[in-house]
Amino acid sequence: MKPLAIITGVGPGTGAALARRFHAGGYRVAMLARDANRLDALAEELPGSIAIGCDVGDPAALAQALDRAAAEGGDPKVLIHNAVGGAIGSFLDVEPSVLEVNFHVNVMALYHMARWGAERMKAQGGAILVTGNTSSERGRARFAGFAPTKAAQRILTESIARELWPLGIHVAYFVIDAVIDVPWTRERFAGKPDDFFIQPADIADEAFHVAHQPKSAWSFRTEIRPFGEDW
Repeated sequence: MKPLAIITGVGPGTGAALARRFHAGGYRVAMLARDANRLDALAEELPGSIAIGCDVGDPAALAQALDRAAAEGGDPKVLIHNAVGGAIGSFLDVEPSVLEVNFHVNVMALYHMARWGAERMKAQGGAILVTGNTSSERGRARFAGFAPTKAAQRILTESIARELWPLGIHVAYFVIDAVIDVPWTRERFAGKPDDFFIQPADIADEAFHVAHQPKSAWSFRTEIRPFGEDW
């Protein structure tokens, strides 16, 4: 039986690339996203995968989706929280309710998912990976509706890691400092060279690598950026 990897936020960029990479690496992949139609198309490409339409910001819906994934694929070996809620704009314009929704997607969904997964990983070990970005480390203008949730997400992930590592569960956080190469970013940054963008498949390769690090050299925080990024 193939090990199960559950991935949230399986959109057309990083999420789909993660699903493809873990599927190619011998996993049965359970893919969660709000757009069920898009998931169905990807599931046809990845035989044996499990497509589940789900708003991870809804705790009941998330719990139901995770239980369904386990019922079909067994206890998970890898959990990846890639779903993201964001809002860019002045905090005078972004409604508090938007920040609250983003907090549920970015932080509370991770909390619920990690608790659910840890109980099922205690016996066999596993990995819990979280994709983040530099908004988790700084509060820039127009990011008040987003950055606080990513900062909380990073700190939550570290707290979880310190508790679960001794139990044999590898928890890691990815700081992705880059513009991800998807159609809408190509349109927004028209004229930028190819090497300005980070490739989703390359992010997925690094995630697969971290998920399979030997116990003697686990990483917690992994920073990923294109070689030409000004940082």
